[in-house]
Amino acid sequence: MFETIIGRREALSMISASGFALMGEQGTGGQTGGPIQNFSKGAQELLAKILAAPDFGGRIQKADAAQLERLEGKPGDQLMLELLPVAQLYSLPPISHYRVGVVVRGASGSLYLGANLELAGQPLGTAVHGEQAACSIAYMYGETGLDAIAVTAAPCGHCRQFLEELSPGGELQVVIRGKEPVALKSLLPSAFSPRDLGMTVGALPSTRAAIVLNGARATEDASLKKALEAACRAYAPYSKARSGVAVMTSDGSVFSGSYIENVAFNPSLPPLQVALISMLRARKNYSDIKEVTLVELDDAVISQKATMEAILISIAPNARFRRVGGRLEM
Repeated sequence: MFETIIGRREALSMISASGFALMGEQGTGGQTGGPIQNFSKGAQELLAKILAAPDFGGRIQKADAAQLERLEGKPGDQLMLELLPVAQLYSLPPISHYRVGVVVRGASGSLYLGANLELAGQPLGTAVHGEQAACSIAYMYGETGLDAIAVTAAPCGHCRQFLEELSPGGELQVVIRGKEPVALKSLLPSAFSPRDLGMTVGALPSTRAAIVLNGARATEDASLKKALEAACRAYAPYSKARSGVAVMTSDGSVFSGSYIENVAFNPSLPPLQVALISMLRARKNYSDIKEVTLVELDDAVISQKATMEAILISIAPNARFRRVGGRLEM
């Protein structure tokens, strides 16, 4: 699903190397431009502070979300819709040139800002839809469930199937601009669900498996340690091929991503893309990537290695790549 919301004056005063905006552009007359200009002054100040934080990873914590509701004097669903253009700032669509912004509300009350991510030169199947991005951020922050998702138009079929994995009962509320909220099960009747393959629960809450590395130690290796933890937290009930990735940038920051599988296979989200989403939220550019570490099971029926290598050649050809195998601890 793609849509365009922001016009020419979307750029804000603080532009990262990745080309997306974060704070507020000062227009003529001293007014704040960009997507936060439609918020009240207090909400603008709070949003600018949240988005500019060095550790911003796409999450607006529950207390801040509640404060934004109070400052705007609007209920949560309406606030989520108003945040869509802000989420859209993180879109990187070099192929389609369409920007998508999505906001997910977790069971904790926190909000997660997602946007579509496309990889230039790579097959379309490597792209991440905005809905997937928002959900992956919630997953990596340890959300136990999803309450609602806000979009400007109904999610595409690919995203509806992906959302089914995070809401097997179809109770997730889909908040669409200009329409009444609707349950996911109304948008995806007769869904192919995890339950059809014998699963009693979906991807949330995530569970942790114990993985032992083969011939390597993660004790003093920050990247390997994070990649291992991401693999332990991965969701792969169908292939059993848990995997995790850590992306280290030139300043020493490390961003991790867990593999998130889907019962229909095709909407599964690779761990590299999940890590890249986190990296981009922190205002890093592909050229900042110094090292990428993949941890996956040696005896798994699938491997992330070949696809990851192909993607890295396109976006970060000078980055060091390593794969470390492991096994499930019995």
